[in-house]
This record gives sequence, C-alpha cells and structure tokens, in this order.
Amino acid sequence: YYDLEQPNELSKKEKEDAMGAYLMMFAAIGAGLPLPIINLIASVVYFFVQKRNTRFVRFHSLQSLWSQVPTTLVNAGAMYWTLQIFLFDNLETTDSYFGYLIMMVVLNLAYFAFSIVGAVKARNGKMYYFLFFGKLCYHQVYQIRDEADQTSDVNLPPKL
Repeated sequence: YYDLEQPNELSKKEKEDAMGAYLMMFAAIGAGLPLPIINLIASVVYFFVQKRNTRFVRFHSLQSLWSQVPTTLVNAGAMYWTLQIFLFDNLETTDSYFGYLIMMVVLNLAYFAFSIVGAVKARNGKMYYFLFFGKLCYHQVYQIRDEADQTSDVNLPPKL
C-alpha cells in the first residue's frame, strides 16, 4: 500500500477538496428538491471531478460516494412508498411503513453525523474511515497495483 499522507504534507486546497466530498449530502437541500437521487448524482459528479486529484482527496470522495448509495436507496424506497400511499392510494399506512420511516430517519441521522465528522477530519488533513466503506475505499485508492494494471489497453503490447 502507498503511504498515507500526513496532515502537514497536504495543501489547504487538498484538505478543502476532501472536505467538500462530504458536503454533497446537502445538494438536494440546496436545490430545494426532495429527490433523494440528487445527492447521489452530486456525489458521483464530485468524485469524477476529483478523480485525478491526490489519493487523500480521491479516498474521501470515494468514501462519500459509496456511503451515499445505501442512504439514497433507503430514501428512494421511502419516497416511493409514501407516494403510493398518499398520491395514488395503492397502499395503506401500516406498522411496517412507520417502522421503515423510523429506520430511514435513524440511517439519515447516522449518515449526517458520520459525514460531518468526516468533513471535519478531512479539513484537518486526517483520515477517517466509515464502517465498511472506509476499508473498501482504502483498498481501492491506496493499494499498489501492478504496472500493467495502471496502463490503458492502448499502451499494452498486442496479445498473441
């Protein structure tokens, strides 16, 4: 694995770019739309914009993106279920529905808390690992790959 960057080795811009990855969760609120997919789209765009940046920024952008996926899916499920109940009258409110809403609120609060802590840590130039996603992103960003894995197929010799 590549060595982790130390806080004093990172520029202010790198720290701010890494912090910005966690602020993508506010994209839908900033747009004024209750669409859960907006946050995920903002995270994807931010990751691809920052993809060629340093490993530190890439790690935080990727971790923010991967952790946004389950939250978006749960929020989309709640939105779909709510629309089916109140707009289309296809379903009724049940204990399962209210349980799902409670679980969704708890998940969103946890994601919000982890993201705020991640943003503060990134702004200070420190690594912060989310449960499951931190390890996954660390391996994707910091693992040393073979020379052949890093080059594109155009640069590889023809296969016989």
